[in-house]
Amino acid sequence: MRRAFIPEPEDHEVRVKVKWVGICGSDIEVFRGAREPEFVSYPTRLGHEVAGVIDKVGPGVIGLQEGDHVALRYVWGAFAEYVCCSPFSVKVLPKQLPLLEGSLIEVLPGILHAAELGEISPNKNVLIMGQGVSGLVLTQVVSLFSPRNLVVTDLFDEKLELARRYGATHTYKLPSSDSRTMDVLYNDFPDGFDVVIPCLLEGSGMVDAIDAAAQNGRIVMYGCIGTCHKPVDFFKVHKKRLDIYSTEPKRDIDNRRFFDEGLRLVMDGLVNTKEMITHIVPLSEVGEAFRIRNSHQGNTIHVMIDCEK
Repeated sequence: MRRAFIPEPEDHEVRVKVKWVGICGSDIEVFRGAREPEFVSYPTRLGHEVAGVIDKVGPGVIGLQEGDHVALRYVWGAFAEYVCCSPFSVKVLPKQLPLLEGSLIEVLPGILHAAELGEISPNKNVLIMGQGVSGLVLTQVVSLFSPRNLVVTDLFDEKLELARRYGATHTYKLPSSDSRTMDVLYNDFPDGFDVVIPCLLEGSGMVDAIDAAAQNGRIVMYGCIGTCHKPVDFFKVHKKRLDIYSTEPKRDIDNRRFFDEGLRLVMDGLVNTKEMITHIVPLSEVGEAFRIRNSHQGNTIHVMIDCEK
């Protein structure tokens, strides 16, 4: 049996005893072998939706202390008992927030940035394509921007039911993963949508998003970070006068601001990061956890790894 050594924090690093890590859709794409070499090299250790406790502070670190409950961002390889990282990746959590609910704080900076880039207002129709874990958090956040209509699509009734509770005004079940969204939505929204936010893994979802966007609309690519295997009609982008944005904050200070805002929304009870958790699996059975997450069923939404077991 091969053993891994417990890492030691270097200068300006902390070590975190990992408690919870969620299986992200991007982890699943790597598990499937669907990611290109530019994204990941093998062998690799996955896991980045982290909540844990600082158990050692390296030289030169100020502010952070042993015993702090934390969520991490921009940390990979967290399907483990310990990880080391810089303070930039750390957000201290209030100790009254259960760590189980803290791991998804990691997704909120990108989601909040996506909502801001959409310039959502009460006169706009918004479409969110996909209601996985991030899609369901995104629906909760976008509803706070008070769009005229908040429309979401998914393949499963269970996820659409949650979306309605989270503020979606219209929900549509697509017949299959390769269905054209506007074939289903056209009768109700023939002009398309002012803001389209694809929350899908597959890069080919951008083709569908372009079709669903209204004239002078904008597409905010929270998802579609996988490889696109379909031709993209850039003349259609030009003809519709579309704006297309990516969602990761470009400035470090913005990442920190969104980290703070996301935590506040959770603590104020406006974003639920617990309700979509459907499975909890110990780290020793992480392979089985990936098989569960990869099953793509309506009753499988968020799978959490308990890294202390």
